[in-house]
Amino acid sequence: MAQKPDRGVTGLPGGKPKYSIFSLARNAASYHQDWQRAWRAPEPKKEYDAVIVGGGGHGLATAYYLASVHGMTNIAVVEKGWLGGGNTGRNTTIIRSNYMWDESAAIYDHALKLWEGLTQDLNFNLMFSQRGVLTIAHSWGELREMSRRVHAIRLNGIDSEVLGPDEIKKLVPIINIDQSIRHPVMGGFLQKRGGTARHDAVAWGYARAADDLGVDIIQNCEVTGLKREGDQIVGVETTKGFIKSKKVGCVVAGHCSVLAGMAGIRLPIASRPLQALVSEPIKPELDTVIMSNAVHMYISQSDKGEMVLGAGVDKYNSYAQRGSFPVPEHMLAAAVELFPILSRLRMLRHWGGIVDTCPDASPIISKTDVKGLFFNCGWGTGGFKATPGSGHVFADLIANDRPNKIAAPYSLDRFQTGLLIDEHGAAGVAH
Repeated sequence: MAQKPDRGVTGLPGGKPKYSIFSLARNAASYHQDWQRAWRAPEPKKEYDAVIVGGGGHGLATAYYLASVHGMTNIAVVEKGWLGGGNTGRNTTIIRSNYMWDESAAIYDHALKLWEGLTQDLNFNLMFSQRGVLTIAHSWGELREMSRRVHAIRLNGIDSEVLGPDEIKKLVPIINIDQSIRHPVMGGFLQKRGGTARHDAVAWGYARAADDLGVDIIQNCEVTGLKREGDQIVGVETTKGFIKSKKVGCVVAGHCSVLAGMAGIRLPIASRPLQALVSEPIKPELDTVIMSNAVHMYISQSDKGEMVLGAGVDKYNSYAQRGSFPVPEHMLAAAVELFPILSRLRMLRHWGGIVDTCPDASPIISKTDVKGLFFNCGWGTGGFKATPGSGHVFADLIANDRPNKIAAPYSLDRFQTGLLIDEHGAAGVAH
């Protein structure tokens, strides 16, 4: 199991004033009109030591750790839209590390350890809440399989415990444990260290900290081509002109296969919509995260009081960032049965994100046959929870041109060697 990593800088050494209760009080005197911009809006330089394509949480984290841990400050992050406008701003914010396989446990617990100190490291309130993540079982067979997984999870030093129906009812009073319902609650397993965070704040916090270390964050700059000379990457073509660089890291989630095609590379990726919705806000009723693998439903309550519900991945490939009716209807039918109070709520918003899924439901963190070209993708529905760990190990790969122990199993080579990390079979669902 990986050791707890150095988190990089603990303040903002580049010159930005720290956020604190004192700066909040000081700026209140001017009606909060004098806050410094969180990050600059520079024009791209002609050349960088590294270019990160993708301004979501993973891309910004990569740039931050390249600067703070590896001392690479001549870096650009290029984003075709606005920061966090892709999957970072379209997920249900669940964070956990209770994965079965050793390789998965290593990367996700590496991320969770970083999450636990990230607000202090970035000097930005990420609203990280370790409220616990409970996965429920609806049959004896599912409960027996959960018990097996709990033992495997504990062997990797990750907290996990099995609960019975009465213990679940005590933890979640609004849940229906009547055994006569279509999806009866037979038990479940709980990771107390799991929880949620504010997705927008993750992007903003990493962007502010990276900018303070000299990283150029360039929005509304779409990459239209990857330029190579032989087997060496030499830069990226963008809507703001050509940017020269001998190292390019691509972190664009659902569009990773499109970007790889620009360099003549085929990735084993399927991009599909994943839908979610929020209800109108109500008073606090749910202080943990509930997941159901059997019906592909997961629910938590936001700090504003909204019930945040997610479903399973759509059955068709698409780049559409919108919802459809059949998937949420299936999910809500089970949700209302398990939580009867939901039947009185109205839906407030409904959306979709694009998830990139590999055949084994595990990510790609890898070099390619093109020297200097790296890909971090294939996170499927597990991307948000991995954000700091993903950025940390991907930065290490780009800086040193070789994967560390945590990232090594996620090389593209595994699809040739057959050394897959089959989280489809182990986890049932990779939320």
